[in-house]
Amino acid sequence: MTDILSMMESDFEENVATSIERGNLGGIALLARKIRTAQQEVEELDKELKARKKDLLKLTDEELPSAMQELGLSSFSLDDGSTVNVTPTYGASILVANRPLAYDWLRQNGYDDIIKNIVSCEFGRGEDGKASDFKAFASKQGFPADQSESVHSGTLKAFVRERVEAGDDFPMELFGAYIGQRAIIKGAK
Repeated sequence: MTDILSMMESDFEENVATSIERGNLGGIALLARKIRTAQQEVEELDKELKARKKDLLKLTDEELPSAMQELGLSSFSLDDGSTVNVTPTYGASILVANRPLAYDWLRQNGYDDIIKNIVSCEFGRGEDGKASDFKAFASKQGFPADQSESVHSGTLKAFVRERVEAGDDFPMELFGAYIGQRAIIKGAK
């Protein structure tokens, strides 16, 4: 049965290729429909993958850590030699409305080195020389500069982890900080 299907598929592809070579619009339309179908399949697979990742996260971050905590376990080994460990996870996301207060707190407490301060200006074609001198002469040249501040998400996460593990008191709510648990399974060696 598979051989027949393979032969039919091969004949179909040869016919499509021949039709396209002859300038047959039907063959081109057929390829376009194939592309549309493939795009729809990829979109469906992406949705399915997102749903599966969400299910996996619930298992690793909620269900297994909770079940292990009920039994007083922080780690155990499976019969195949794999190990299961529950470790803390940290996260944070500063709300736009909280950024000024969060950045002020970081500055006042000596953590301003994690704030990225970006000044930028756009230059037109042929202005490479002015672009090189921008940092020193932007205001004298009359170019309006945009300035923005940010803290990279990975840097913020590391900051929260370091503060929590050091036992430092800091306004977790201001940084949208949270601490969770994650079960990590490592295969047998």
